[in-house]
Amino acid sequence: MTLSEEAEERLADIVALQPTKNKDLQKRWGLESGSEVHQYLENELKEYYYRDENSLIRATPEAAELVGVDPGLVDEGDGPRAIRVPLLQKQIVEVAPDHDAESKSVVAILHAIRDAFDTDPDVEDVRSGLRSLEQKGVIEIEYRTVPTFRLAIERDSLSVELLD
Repeated sequence: MTLSEEAEERLADIVALQPTKNKDLQKRWGLESGSEVHQYLENELKEYYYRDENSLIRATPEAAELVGVDPGLVDEGDGPRAIRVPLLQKQIVEVAPDHDAESKSVVAILHAIRDAFDTDPDVEDVRSGLRSLEQKGVIEIEYRTVPTFRLAIERDSLSVELLD
């Protein structure tokens, strides 16, 4: 199957962002809805992606080879060791409490990002970024009065690369 230039670029996004979900791809691709993402995937990239047991979108090994992009997650069996993420998720990893520290709320992490990077992300974007990082195994959630977050692994054992 020959892919268009747009399809190859979008497939590269899937490889780099995996595991991901419709909402993340919708935002990245500038589409109107998750349904539009699903239609695109089914019509253009059906051979190159699948949904895992948590319904997250992942690229096939052939997809990564075809587009020549390293997967967004390198897992060495005991948790991810290298991830490629958008800027906000990179910032989240930098300010999130260590794996052995007390977890912090979304709002506390939002304030830490504001203080550390002189930026003002939306709280929903921070929450979504935390959930995406949790799906990658980098962040863990502790449920107290409100959900709180911290790194799931040692900070020094993780390499975080910025996704274009």
